[in-house]
Amino acid sequence: MMRDGSPVPLYYKIYKDLRNKIVGGYFEGGRLPTEKELCEEYDVSRMTVRKAMEQLNMEGLIERKKGKGTFVKKIGSEEQLSRLTGFTEEVGKKKVKSRVLANRLVRIPVEAKEAFGLPENTLVVLLKRVRYIEEVPVAIEEAYLNPDIDVRILNVLELDMSERSLYEFLRKELGMSLDHAEEIIEVMSLSTSQARLLDQPAGSCALLRRRYTYTPDGRCVEYVLSIYRGDQFKFKVLRR
Repeated sequence: MMRDGSPVPLYYKIYKDLRNKIVGGYFEGGRLPTEKELCEEYDVSRMTVRKAMEQLNMEGLIERKKGKGTFVKKIGSEEQLSRLTGFTEEVGKKKVKSRVLANRLVRIPVEAKEAFGLPENTLVVLLKRVRYIEEVPVAIEEAYLNPDIDVRILNVLELDMSERSLYEFLRKELGMSLDHAEEIIEVMSLSTSQARLLDQPAGSCALLRRRYTYTPDGRCVEYVLSIYRGDQFKFKVLRR
């Protein structure tokens, strides 16, 4: 079927074809054909099919269920980095909740001191939460808030932030305008404690995201350190 003399490896062509079908929702019920069925469909060996499936598995697009077959894996949430949004807004209509690990005053972290423009021993608000989407833990988020911007930021200490949006609190309740953010994203491995919070094996791949959020007058109101599960979240960058 796909033997056209092209220098591109045959398994890669099969992988691309299956990937396009997965993304397009082609497989009803999410179940892929068996290896034998794929061998017959593409007229290739089982080894070739397995290499294509291994590539799909490495991308986190499929999962094998013992005794049941191979299924399309639920694709994680996607965030567009060109928009300034909070976690709740990022995931849209999906069910979101949080487990609050800390909501207290702490000394300003070293990496936020210069951006906040505050002395070293100044106290700032730390809101640390495990974020869930559809009951699945997908991120650990540490938000440091600068009360020097608006003293009412301290009101967050009295709130139950397990189901509330921090950005909604800042924008709607405090009337604060958030103008832009600077972000740094890098790959990391989960420590034992981080993996436990995210229900992952220690050493699993994750995304580390640092965000500095600014008001229109250029003052930094928030520094956020977020750790995202690599199999549940992805980012999209739009360029115009």
